[in-house]
Amino acid sequence: MNPRELVYRTLEFNKPQRVPRQLWLLPWAVNNYPQMLDKIKRDFPDDIIHAAGFLKTYPKCEGNAFEVGQYVDEWGCVFENRQSGIIGEVKTPLIREWSDRDKLRLPHEVLTVDAPAVNAFCAASDKFILSGCCPRPFERIQFLRGTENVMMDLALESPEFFELLNTLHEFFIKELLAWAQTDVDALTFMDDWGAQRSLLISPATWRKVFKPLYKEYIDIAHAHGKKAFMHSDGYIADIIEDLVELKLDAVNAQIFCMGVEDLGRRFRGKITFWGEIDRQNLLPNATVQEIEQAVRRVKDNLWADGGCIAQCEFGPGANPDNVYKTFEVWDML
Repeated sequence: MNPRELVYRTLEFNKPQRVPRQLWLLPWAVNNYPQMLDKIKRDFPDDIIHAAGFLKTYPKCEGNAFEVGQYVDEWGCVFENRQSGIIGEVKTPLIREWSDRDKLRLPHEVLTVDAPAVNAFCAASDKFILSGCCPRPFERIQFLRGTENVMMDLALESPEFFELLNTLHEFFIKELLAWAQTDVDALTFMDDWGAQRSLLISPATWRKVFKPLYKEYIDIAHAHGKKAFMHSDGYIADIIEDLVELKLDAVNAQIFCMGVEDLGRRFRGKITFWGEIDRQNLLPNATVQEIEQAVRRVKDNLWADGGCIAQCEFGPGANPDNVYKTFEVWDML
């Protein structure tokens, strides 16, 4: 069973021969543990990869997103970074006042997907391949407008906010449609919705404003024979039932801050949990025995002849031995 077949069987709860793997990396790990990283990648190669870098025209950016200093992304948002190896934060939003609305420039270059090149990449690999795009309407509007302003806009139901959100959504639909015409296996999108113990907004507001957007993204994927993968950090237990209803195939979430057992009782066999092993506490601080217990806990509670992907993030603070142990244990189960 090749990697692509493994992932499809996992998503369809159809008894894959083993749990598929994917390592997420931040440059911090590359800079600090290059030898251990090489060993992890050699011993536990990814079954899932991204089709990144296939555009006919590339958008203009300034600086390096993962180095100390300023980085200006393809939307013109300025990120301030104080630690090498991770991405920074937007401190001065582009559209602080609605009179700044004309500063918005949509990065149409990202719509110039080189479909023949993507298809050649897919044909040359037996991996399960994710799209090279990742729409993020909630996060993007925060980058553009500022988080405090966005929260006030939602509370006040500002018409300008909804006009801007719709502009972003229509653009993201075009981006997803461009990737849907290629041979990738899944379309990807994201938004970080959780704080440590709750959603950042009320579930009712999420369902009213954002759930319809994600429905369109998932429907586009399925209409074109693709799977739909979503990432969302934090406590998002209150909306997983909605994601199941929308027929999302896989969600990457911080399952340990929501309670692995509770997620298993509610959603086992209904959606694939695309990782993860706790990167807040376990990956930095656990013993290898505790890592083994954590992986077994995930498998015991969430696996149903599929439904789990062995994913974890090798980022700031992570003990490389714990990252290695995570994949070693998954391979044993």
